[in-house]
Amino acid sequence: MNTAITQLLGIRYPIVQGGMQWVARAELVAAVSNAGGLGILSALTQPHPDALREEIARTRSLTDRPFGVNLTILPSINPPPYAQYRQAIIDSGVTIVETAGYNPQEHLQDLKAHGVTVIHKCTAVRHALSAERMGVDVVSIDGFECAGHPGEDDIPGLILIPAAAEKLRIPILASGGFADGRGLVAALALGAQGISMGTRFCATCEAPLHENIKHQLVANDERATNLIFRKLRNTARVGKNPVSDQVVAILNEPGTTFDDVSHLVRGSHGRQLLESGDLDAGIYWAGQVQGLIHDVPTVKELMERIIQEATTVIQDRLQNVLR
Repeated sequence: MNTAITQLLGIRYPIVQGGMQWVARAELVAAVSNAGGLGILSALTQPHPDALREEIARTRSLTDRPFGVNLTILPSINPPPYAQYRQAIIDSGVTIVETAGYNPQEHLQDLKAHGVTVIHKCTAVRHALSAERMGVDVVSIDGFECAGHPGEDDIPGLILIPAAAEKLRIPILASGGFADGRGLVAALALGAQGISMGTRFCATCEAPLHENIKHQLVANDERATNLIFRKLRNTARVGKNPVSDQVVAILNEPGTTFDDVSHLVRGSHGRQLLESGDLDAGIYWAGQVQGLIHDVPTVKELMERIIQEATTVIQDRLQNVLR
């Protein structure tokens, strides 16, 4: 496939793996890149910048294809040393960075000065236009279906993607709700030049998650998510389990605040869940796309299936419509 995304990123297929914390490690990233897509490491999965340097080197030992690094910028009382992580990325010769979360402005000048292509993930057209003005190269526009933080506008991809495509001049990746070739073709038809997948890549052999989590993603349907932190205007879509049910119930009570659920949503608990397979240990990110996940293939098998299905849709189903 040949799109603005494949040309810009130097990849064979317009499929990008999301930079998911605790999940986007060398094994998964290299597998995606080797299969023709773009794998993306999660910088903040690594405990310090030198560990990120080591993980980048480990990824290079597993693939000679392009890959990127995600730098998610989040509000925090004690923020991580973002500038040092950024320097580790630059020092390691990485040429593609995905930023997400807060405004990436403070990182752009340094990244661009070192020839880094910047993808910025956002959930609203107005934020995408702001990122374009700042000088990012690609916008990953994240619909309401997505895992993680869908923003507060509640606009699904079917509207958000073409709305962004109408106004942006830079290439667009469609994110949130993608798992197969049908979704890839739909994204291209809506004006994107590729797709970004997170939850679907979690249910692959190479994803560094406990098998219980992968099988739960397969067993779940499109209803098996919870939206937490709605009243705090920091909405997050997570997998439905007893812990996220409890978070929703507590925050639905009048007068409750984040402090009332902080013990349930600690990142350390989520990491424990992913590593131990104990689905009652914490919360885990998962999108509505769970309803389209039916197996746990290798990354190569998944990528080949997506491209074959997309090709069949374009060459057969759509051609038949025109007859």
